[in-house]
Amino acid sequence: MMMKVLYGAGPQDVKGYDTQRLRDAFLLSDLFADDQVNFTYTHVDRLILGGAVPVTTSLGFGSGAEIGTPYLLSAREMGIANLGGTGVIEVDGQRFVLENRDVLYVGRGARQMTASSLSAERPARFYMNSVPAGADFPHRLITRREAKPLDLGDVRRSNRRRLAMYIHPEVAPSCLLLMGITDLAEGSAWNTMPPHLHERRMEAYCYFDLSPEDRVIHVMGRPEETRHLIVANGEAVLSPAWSIHMGAGTGPYAFVWGMTGENQEYNDVAPVAVADLK
Repeated sequence: MMMKVLYGAGPQDVKGYDTQRLRDAFLLSDLFADDQVNFTYTHVDRLILGGAVPVTTSLGFGSGAEIGTPYLLSAREMGIANLGGTGVIEVDGQRFVLENRDVLYVGRGARQMTASSLSAERPARFYMNSVPAGADFPHRLITRREAKPLDLGDVRRSNRRRLAMYIHPEVAPSCLLLMGITDLAEGSAWNTMPPHLHERRMEAYCYFDLSPEDRVIHVMGRPEETRHLIVANGEAVLSPAWSIHMGAGTGPYAFVWGMTGENQEYNDVAPVAVADLK
């Protein structure tokens, strides 16, 4: 298990960033590698993002040595989304089979986890979000059918999409973690419209199901001084509370969204009119 650390940045700092420094601070490009578990610890609300792709062997993780606790989840909870072929996550001997687009909630106190795939030809591709937790909730598998769908957007504005809530008080409770998956409708390109801020929560996106030649243009920054990131398949973006977020793809795509902060009120947002962006 490997873990790198990102320390975050404020809006005044970002004003002077060139493209590479902006990418280094907010874009995670190395989460998914065959037969590896990779984690990034960010000081933005102490979110940990992870990726595991078990191809020829099972992958074990759960040590808290790099974060100063006996186990990774001694004081944390975790959501694990499977973005690949059928896979298995074992949590302290309890076995969960995850199909594509299933999400596993792992509660505080889990000690040892193991990830494996049912087929090396189509391996599982596990994406993880972990946040500090102050309460215990049971582990739970939320299948794609059990997620709560919300149809949003407007075909005329090219932002029709279906948002599926997985780890959410209305579906599967947690302490502070929210997690779900959004799919764009055929012919739509824009996500998360209107752009908005949520001062009391940060968010992370993992873009997936892009073809190799396509990219998502992810817009971030303060409304009066935006920046952008060019994002490829399997890359994740950190969106701190001070930053807007919206994006458009050059082809079909989906994304996993994860949030944490002071509350779990999904609608605790401050919309920003597109006409006010600069």
